[in-house]
Amino acid sequence: MCFEINDSDGNPSSSQQTLKGTSRWTTSLENLLEDPEGVKRFREFLKKEFSEENVLFWLACEEFKKMQDKKQMQEKAKEIYMTFLSSKASCQVNVEGQSRLNETILGEPHPLMFQKLQDQIFNLMKYDSYSRFLKSDIFLKHKRAEEQEENSSEAQTVAKRASRIYNT
Repeated sequence: MCFEINDSDGNPSSSQQTLKGTSRWTTSLENLLEDPEGVKRFREFLKKEFSEENVLFWLACEEFKKMQDKKQMQEKAKEIYMTFLSSKASCQVNVEGQSRLNETILGEPHPLMFQKLQDQIFNLMKYDSYSRFLKSDIFLKHKRAEEQEENSSEAQTVAKRASRIYNT
């Protein structure tokens, strides 16, 4: 059983701020992973594909890179290793060079120690799962719900404007 990860709460970049939700998600996997709702839906999709460990590993590495405290880094590095990389891992990811990894690397953790492996998983998601996600029922249902919500709020705005015009 994989452990829970706190979803990313990244802010949209200024060039993408005009796009919201599913529209942003379709522009890039990076944008999808910056949106907590996007991460939630992508995880839901990957769970059905039996590959949720990929996004969980990627998120754990992102969290790890932001850590400053050496002791916390050691604990998190060990957690990442034991959960995703060890031969006995509960949510093992399939990455190249994994067989050369062992627990000795955990003694001196540094923020980018998992970067190459994280990049491999990112590329796997980007060129494999992400395109299938954009065609999935999970994505399409969320997109339709989002569009319906937008249309109903637009209709309310138009009705409010009309009532102001005719009630003056």
